This record gives sequence, structure tokens and C-alpha cells, in this order.
Amino acid sequence: MPIFFSAHYTWCSVPMSKTHQRRLLALWLLLGSAFSAHAQLTVDITKGNTSPIPIAVVPFAGDGLPVDVAQVVDADLARSGRLSPLPRASMPQRPNQATQVDFLQWKLVKTDYLTIGRVRPDGAGFVVEVELHNVLTGERVLGVAMNSTGTGLRLAAHRIADLIYEKIIGVPGAFATRIAYVAVEGPVAARRWRLVVADSDGENPVTIVDSKEPIMSPVWSPDGTKLAYVSFEGRVSSVFVQSIQTGVRERVSGRAGINGAPAWSPDGHRLALALSQPDGNVDVFVKDLNGDGPPLRVTDDPAIDTEPCFSMDGQSLYFTSDRAGRPQIYQIRLAAGERPKRLTFEGSYNARPRISPDGKTLAVVTQDQGAYRIARVDVATGQSVILTTGRLDESPAFAPNGQTVIYSAREKGRGVLASVAIDSGVVTRIMAPSGDIRDPAWSPRL
Repeated sequence: MPIFFSAHYTWCSVPMSKTHQRRLLALWLLLGSAFSAHAQLTVDITKGNTSPIPIAVVPFAGDGLPVDVAQVVDADLARSGRLSPLPRASMPQRPNQATQVDFLQWKLVKTDYLTIGRVRPDGAGFVVEVELHNVLTGERVLGVAMNSTGTGLRLAAHRIADLIYEKIIGVPGAFATRIAYVAVEGPVAARRWRLVVADSDGENPVTIVDSKEPIMSPVWSPDGTKLAYVSFEGRVSSVFVQSIQTGVRERVSGRAGINGAPAWSPDGHRLALALSQPDGNVDVFVKDLNGDGPPLRVTDDPAIDTEPCFSMDGQSLYFTSDRAGRPQIYQIRLAAGERPKRLTFEGSYNARPRISPDGKTLAVVTQDQGAYRIARVDVATGQSVILTTGRLDESPAFAPNGQTVIYSAREKGRGVLASVAIDSGVVTRIMAPSGDIRDPAWSPRL
């Protein structure tokens, strides 16, 4: 039976001794994983099972623009799975002012909402004016004017999509956010690991860290200004915290053995970590980033305890442990004398918990019909729902609005990033022209 490896943990599908498990874990941390990516990414959308709300985003008026603002808005709304933009070829007219709209024509093509807009020069930049109309009533439900530089038009488009999504769905959008992911380029003998930050749709990628040694497990600080990650510079694992803007970084954990799986506290003052003991056992610790003291040990068990995640109130941790024989999710309060409570009982394998913004749901990696897939687990009841259909889906993370989960997947033998809309099941895949990309993390709302 095959052994399953993850960038964060090492488990297997056959019983193994603790010593064997730890040796495999150490081997994985030493070798890293092989995947590559290039700057130009492509996006593919697979429709889900629900009926999205029909909307039309008419091309905005404006000449010689560096970005097709309406197209970016259209693509954002389509990826959400909750809205279904009308193809431009099917649009009965191309208005850019409210007085030009013939609502009867839009009713005939069964469109519920209509977005029109204009982009006009303003000094060295632009002003983007947008209107959202309810086709059934003829009412203008949203009108906004937004200033933008030329290079900022894509961000302006994402913000417009956020406003439209919130007006129709009632939940803030998460399009004007960023993702971080790990990519590796080059042949084995000259491989380089890169930590990349890009827009939520994969555009505008920027390399934050470039190394000849493995990088993994990036996670955003709550204010979106920093990334914590694991680097194997000097062929040993260390946890770094790095500023996105300045590039200044600090090694916050470099003790002998394993330093891995960083997770921020909601206030940004602490990091939860998976650290090994002198005997090789892995436990969960919490590091105070404002002090010089040693990290506080949270778990103390002969099992492997790893992949911590703070609760939204910062008072407890979720983590993965094999103390019951197979990986399952546990919760422990951060108070003296507390013992872990097991949360997952459905299935023989549940790992890598990540909490939703409302604190009610965990995204986890679960074993389903011989495959590793992403599921959501109700924190209160422990009940789970499978979200994905891949064979090797891992590393889930919630969007800041809780409506979408991003994760790593395999597509035609290559590593890609994918996201699944919680309610609609719409799956979006982001892939490089060649090689693999993986280990995504979604930023907070900017």
C-alpha cells in the first residue's frame, strides 16, 4: 500500500512504528518536494451543481486602457460560483450609461443584474465609474466612482467585483486579496525554490524569497503585512517571519531538529509551531513574537502532534495527532492542565486543520474512497462534508470571507492550485504552463 507524504506531515496507510514514522518525517523535511512553476499562470473554471444568479458585465467605456476592467470583474464573479456572467457575444446591447439601458432586452436574455461602467483619464491616473442595476425592477442598486493609477486598474477591478458580490450575495467579496504559494524551478541539480505572492486570481506574481533549498508552509499574518514560512537554508529547518513590503525577515525558530507548520494567532503576537524534542518526538508549541523566551510547550504525548491552528478567539489550538493510531483532529485550550479533545471521528484519516473566519468550520484533508480530499468539519458537531473530488488534494486554507477554500491538487500529473466554492461546488484551477505549484495560503482582506 502506498505511503502518503505531505509538505506538513508524514503519515502512512499501513501501520508503522513511531520510529519509522519519525524517520520518514525527517526524510521528507530534508528532501522537500519536487514541483516547478513559471510566472504566467492560467485559470480554468469547472461549474458546480447549483444555479448561480445570472449577471451581465458590459465592457466599460474607455480607450487605450492597460486593463480590461470589465473582463477582470466578469472573471472574478464567475470564479465565485454564486454568479454566472453572460458571455459578451450574447449581450443584446453595450450600454455604458443608465439612459442607454433597455431593460426589456436584458430580461429576454434572462439576466437578473446588469453592470455598466466607464473608465476615464484623471491626471496621471483614471477614475472608474460603475453602476449595478436590478434588471427585473430597473433599480440602480450600486453606484461607485473609484480612483486608480494605471498599474492599479486590476486591483480596482477586484474591488469592484467585491462590491458587486456583497451587494447581491450579502457577504463581502474576497477578490481584492492575495495568495502566497511555493514554486520550484529548474532541474534537480540546479533547483530553486521560490515563495511567490500573487493576486487572488494568480495574476501579478512577485517572488518574495528565492532559495536553492526547500521552502514550505507559508502563512499570512492577520494584518497581511508578513509571511511566516519554513526554510531549509543550510539543510536544516527554520521558521522565518518576513515583511512583504521591505523583505526584512527574522528567524523565529531554529532549534535542533524539526521546526515546522507555523500558524499565526489572531492578534499576530504569537506563532504556533510543530517542534521536535531531543528524542525526535514532535509536539505543538507556541512562540511569543514579542519576547525572547523559549516557546511554550502545549502538547506532551509520545504521538506525533503537528499542524497547529489557532481558534478565532486565540484561546485554543486545533492540531493533527496520531495518538489514537491514525491522524485525527484535536483541540486543546491554552490553559494549564488542559487535555486535548478529539474532534473528528468520521473516517480513518483527518489532518491539517484550518479554521474558517467565523470560527465554526474546519477545512481538513480527509481520506475518502482511497483518495485524499478536502472536507469541511463542523466544529460543534464533528460532522464532515467532502468538498473536492481529486486523488491527492491537500493544504487547504479559507478565503477571508469563508466562502471558498484554496488547496493544492494534481492535474494531469502536475501540481496545481485549486479553489472550491463552499456552497456551489465551483472549482477553479490555477496552473503553470509546466511543472508544479503548491502550498497555497490566502491573505486577509486588504
